[in-house]
Amino acid sequence: MEGKLICYCFGHSEEDIIRDVTESGGTSSILEEISNKKKKGACNCKLNHPEGR
Repeated sequence: MEGKLICYCFGHSEEDIIRDVTESGGTSSILEEISNKKKKGACNCKLNHPEGR
């Protein structure tokens, strides 16, 4: 993991997402994964994000 974190719950950085979109031809499986996990209540942004969001 490198660079600015986008997802503090699952540890994905901005660079991870850019690389994912580039390698998969324009879509991000990481963003889909985050969305699915959030829907299942598996994130805890209020505790993990430094700004509580």
